[in-house]
Amino acid sequence: MAWPSVPLGSPRPAAGLLAQGLLPFPGSETPAVESLSELSLRGNAGHCQLLLACMLRELADATERRWLTLIAPPAPLGQQWLKEHELNCERILLLQPRPGRTALELACQAASAGCSHTVVTFADLEAQERERLRAAAVAGGAQIVNIRLGG
Repeated sequence: MAWPSVPLGSPRPAAGLLAQGLLPFPGSETPAVESLSELSLRGNAGHCQLLLACMLRELADATERRWLTLIAPPAPLGQQWLKEHELNCERILLLQPRPGRTALELACQAASAGCSHTVVTFADLEAQERERLRAAAVAGGAQIVNIRLGG
């Protein structure tokens, strides 16, 4: 493809290219929304929990009318921990998988149901598991945040 010539001294050489549709307008392309984010927290357990509490507080206090759902959080991050860190427990669901089901299956179900704005998981995910979570999140209009704590 040959680029059109732009006269020398033109104050905005890209303007001609924009007008001809050869360059996108800034912000005109809508990037695909990523439905899965991952966060790794390592170091002092107290500091990691403090950072996690701040993040969860923001998510729980969102204007969104749906739930913030935590799937199989580690034992220290239970209902009492939520209260101690002043999280809005009325906006948070804590779910544990039943015997015979995995946390991944429960997370996919919670995300695809459309009742949660964000589903938080705590796992080391394989690529295939990430794709399952992404698909479930898209189906339910949710976001997935996977948190890896510690080593």
